[in-house]
Amino acid sequence: MDLKGICVLSVILIVALSTLTEGKTPPTRCQCKQLPRERRNCGYPGISAVECRKVGCCFNASVPGVPWCFAPKVKKVRKVCPNDPYGRINCGFPGIKAKECERKGCCFRAHPSGVPWCFYKRVVEEAC
Repeated sequence: MDLKGICVLSVILIVALSTLTEGKTPPTRCQCKQLPRERRNCGYPGISAVECRKVGCCFNASVPGVPWCFAPKVKKVRKVCPNDPYGRINCGFPGIKAKECERKGCCFRAHPSGVPWCFYKRVVEEAC
């Protein structure tokens, strides 16, 4: 491989790695709501709030003697049947029975017409 090819591959690698590190979504307030004794360290001594959040962690420097940059709690989610009939995503086929639909782990509502009656559940985040 020539020098030009190596340079191109290097640039692609650098761009790909930078998007991976910047791609972390910041934790929600709910995930960061923890007792100080529950905190698990997520940074290094002297890490700034910006750097801490950039790696997807929580930051709170109000309590001395415990980690200020700490791992967020796992999001609590649950599956629910959506209320909006026009937001349904089909999970069955025309004529599917309620029992068969529910065996597939889906929701069944035989109304209104013109929308799927057997449809997938939605994942929603629970409140703290």
